[in-house]
Amino acid sequence: MIIIPKNIVTDDGKDRILKNHFVEIENGIIVRISKNDEKYFKKYKSDVYRFENLTLIPGFVQTHIHLCQTLFRGLADDLELLDWLQLRIFPYENAHNKNSLLSSVRLGINELLLGGTTTLLDMGTLRHQEVIFEELQNSGIRAIAGKCLIDENDLFHAFKSDTISELDEIYQLAKTYHNTSNGKIKYGFAPRFVLSCSEKLLKESFEMKKDFAGSLYHTHSSENKNEIAEVKRRHNKENIEYFDSIGVIDDHSVLAHCIHVNDKETELLRKNNVRVSHCPSSNLKLGSGIANIPKYLKKGISVSLGADGAPCNNNLSIFNEMRLAALIQKPIHGSTVMDAKTVFKLATIEGAKALHLQNEVGSIEVGKKADLVLMDLNTNVHSMHENDESVYSDIVYSSSSDSVHSVMIEGEWKVLNKKSLLYNQTELNQKSKEELKKLLKRVQN
Repeated sequence: MIIIPKNIVTDDGKDRILKNHFVEIENGIIVRISKNDEKYFKKYKSDVYRFENLTLIPGFVQTHIHLCQTLFRGLADDLELLDWLQLRIFPYENAHNKNSLLSSVRLGINELLLGGTTTLLDMGTLRHQEVIFEELQNSGIRAIAGKCLIDENDLFHAFKSDTISELDEIYQLAKTYHNTSNGKIKYGFAPRFVLSCSEKLLKESFEMKKDFAGSLYHTHSSENKNEIAEVKRRHNKENIEYFDSIGVIDDHSVLAHCIHVNDKETELLRKNNVRVSHCPSSNLKLGSGIANIPKYLKKGISVSLGADGAPCNNNLSIFNEMRLAALIQKPIHGSTVMDAKTVFKLATIEGAKALHLQNEVGSIEVGKKADLVLMDLNTNVHSMHENDESVYSDIVYSSSSDSVHSVMIEGEWKVLNKKSLLYNQTELNQKSKEELKKLLKRVQN
């Protein structure tokens, strides 16, 4: 297959933006990036795709998603974190059956793909995790995912399991799904957060990770001041200090949020090479605060982006996260911080690095997987001045999911000409509405 775009934002080590170049793909791998050559194209015949008005970029990587929550969009607005969990999210997740969970996951995957996200780190839910894995496999999206671990729950007592059952189940899930779908699907060990997990569950799930090469440890941390106060009351330490004291942070640990972090904890993040997943729209909507991302970046701490769950931001758009990640820091740290190129990298190659997938995805380079997105940067909301810097500006400040034209994963089209090749949107919406009605009845009962 040959793809001929207007230009290519490589996101490689040299940050090259190539014009009049093509990308050649074989067996899902990028095998050549060269100057356009019509003689060379002739031998490909029907496998030449010309997108001469579109910009080719790497697929976006989101490092904190809750696919199980997509069905609850608009049902948990205007609440702070602990109330949001207690009054809405835990009761809703507790009411999921396999059918409602499947609808939620499909809604989420469809939205992510249409918005150019090709790789995600997902935190599942307490029950029916196999439904999530099976749909991830069916869709062909690249994902690290895991069952949400909860063995303590003072906020909603019905929504928990026991420690041994949790550990037994995740071991079987990891054995079944880790490194499946030609390596596109990996297992991520996912304790919910300190307040819902015993020390035994946190430590033993972390140790289990070591049995599955390439897996991750994925949890929430330091999101909300009331959360931190309760952690401190229970353990006499703040979140990241507690994680360090029990030995569950390392370079394969991804902590979502990290908003309220003291200097000692910042140093622990750096020393342990922990990955921080920044979710600005969720942090703003829940009133949680603004993470000091410029400080993390200055210290060399890994930062990437995630949309979190649909009920705490109301969409899964990486474009919202990029724009907000840039804008919310400027009144605090000055207008020169978080420039467009830096933020674009957080959503692509830095996301891949956070998940230890930088040798496979995150940039357009020979030898990497063909996880690619074509964007239309020619509408009236985009810059009329075409240079390298304006491309980054257009993507981060001016674009939305509507700017995404086509998406492929490992050389297979998932979205073509703004149309999903996986799901029928009308049927998906109708089925989801039906499942949500049933779920809300279960909540009431």
